[in-house]
Amino acid sequence: MLLFCGVMASQTSARAASEPASERYSRAGWGSIGALNPEVFDLALGAASCAERAGDVSAPRTLTVIDYSKPSTSKRLWVYDLEKKTLLFEELVAHGSGSGGNLATTFSNLDDSHQTSLGLFVTGQPYTGQNGYSLRLDGLDEGFNDRARERAIVIHGAPYVDEGVARAQGRLGRSWGCPAVRAGVARELIDTVRGGTLLFAYYPDPAWLASSRYLTCDANKRR
Repeated sequence: MLLFCGVMASQTSARAASEPASERYSRAGWGSIGALNPEVFDLALGAASCAERAGDVSAPRTLTVIDYSKPSTSKRLWVYDLEKKTLLFEELVAHGSGSGGNLATTFSNLDDSHQTSLGLFVTGQPYTGQNGYSLRLDGLDEGFNDRARERAIVIHGAPYVDEGVARAQGRLGRSWGCPAVRAGVARELIDTVRGGTLLFAYYPDPAWLASSRYLTCDANKRR
């Protein structure tokens, strides 16, 4: 089942604004991070730290991580509260129809590719469009996801992101490149991450790992 993906003001708490970035992105103080691979979590924290140091984002409240190396039938989206260092969501998420079946293996930044994009995104503001309540995303990784806005890559709810669908056909339904989530959780998740927070979309793609400025800056050195 395919659906078109649909065609920024940051709000941060006083605590987040005053907290040193080195503390916010340190692994110290974290409890459960769910089923996310700790190495991917470290990459995501490092990329977020790098983005803040570069001035591309200001004290984001949350960090959303998607691990596209996992099958679509697995929960592979996590939302973390960077202030409280807690896990808020652990969810299913769809990938683009051009990226693969149950497993995503191909990624693109090109319009009409119907493929998912990798890299670091910053969230914009929600709107109601063809797919209902949705959240705009702006890609920060040049050459990998920086056309997200013009491609209408957004977070939205979709009926094909459902455990029953996954059981029936061996995979989730797929989007046209959007990280679509369960319809029942979409509004709550969107309202949690809206307005200047970060989303890190991961896959062990050699070109992206070697050239993303958010993965190669000195902010990614583990503390």
